[in-house]
Amino acid sequence: MYGKKLKELRLIEGWTQQEVATKLGVSKQTYNHYENEKRKPGLEMIKKLAEVYQVNLDRVFGNISETPTKVNEKEAEYVTNEIEYLPIVGQIACGPTKVAYEDIEGYEVVPKDWIRGGEFFFLRANGDSMINARINHGDKLLIRRQNSVENGEIAAVMINDEATLKKVYKSDDTLILQAENSKYEPIFVKEGDIRIIGKLKKAILEF
Repeated sequence: MYGKKLKELRLIEGWTQQEVATKLGVSKQTYNHYENEKRKPGLEMIKKLAEVYQVNLDRVFGNISETPTKVNEKEAEYVTNEIEYLPIVGQIACGPTKVAYEDIEGYEVVPKDWIRGGEFFFLRANGDSMINARINHGDKLLIRRQNSVENGEIAAVMINDEATLKKVYKSDDTLILQAENSKYEPIFVKEGDIRIIGKLKKAILEF
């Protein structure tokens, strides 16, 4: 179970595997093996992990109870299980009154502080239309379910039965969907011809 706990700690910090690997001085593949429990780190690496995550990793690699008597603030945040599993949605069906997750490719562990006050799910970025917003193909996008956004906010929008990510602007009864890549022209649609399904809250970069 130590691999799952390492992943939970990493996501609480909002780090990628590559970022943690760099901090540890190992390759991304090596750190990936730790999280997938293909390789167990040695004593010196466990000490480095404890320094990076600033927790007592006896609770990850040892047999100490999951309920500590007294811990520091960051460790307390972790051990109280303040996490949630959100679906990574591959395909969305958008009916007149509901949004249905047609294809769930897996789940992502996130801190509950990320998802206060709403319903959330993940989409994967597809293509390079938002690259200037530092959103790359394959990144996991944390979306808050809502049917409207403010001008200039990035939203997941259903167009022709496909979810796409764009900046949204409103002008009278027209919505302007703007990519963050100059090679893509803005899309002009009548309000009501598309459906906003959620607002982008966070992008988790994939390397």
